[in-house]
Amino acid sequence: QVQLVESGGGLVQAGGSLRLSCAASGGTFSVYDMGWIRQAPGKDREFVAAISWRADNTYYADSVKGRFTISRDNARNTVYLQMNSLKPEDTAVYYCAASARPFYSGGDYPLSAFGSWGQGTQVTVSS
Repeated sequence: QVQLVESGGGLVQAGGSLRLSCAASGGTFSVYDMGWIRQAPGKDREFVAAISWRADNTYYADSVKGRFTISRDNARNTVYLQMNSLKPEDTAVYYCAASARPFYSGGDYPLSAFGSWGQGTQVTVSS
């Protein structure tokens, strides 16, 4: 089972940028689709972005499209989320997650598509 650890969160002013990292261990990272999911205070978890195991497809929530970029480096067993033009509504705990099934390559990412989850990293955007 893959283990995931997020880092890179913090406090940033609106309009600023952060780069989140998620380091994986204990599994064959390259066979899993990877995703980022966030949870704002008092709200349900929300899909943010995903990248296929081949890194040939990426998917984004409409709310972040054009501002966030997901990428992966299989040699480092790491997935990234570059967040630009941050808004206060982006404030949330951000989790990375691996697909429950290898070679998922799905164009649809309900939360149930993910198996292993990281512990989350806090992103706070001030106005």
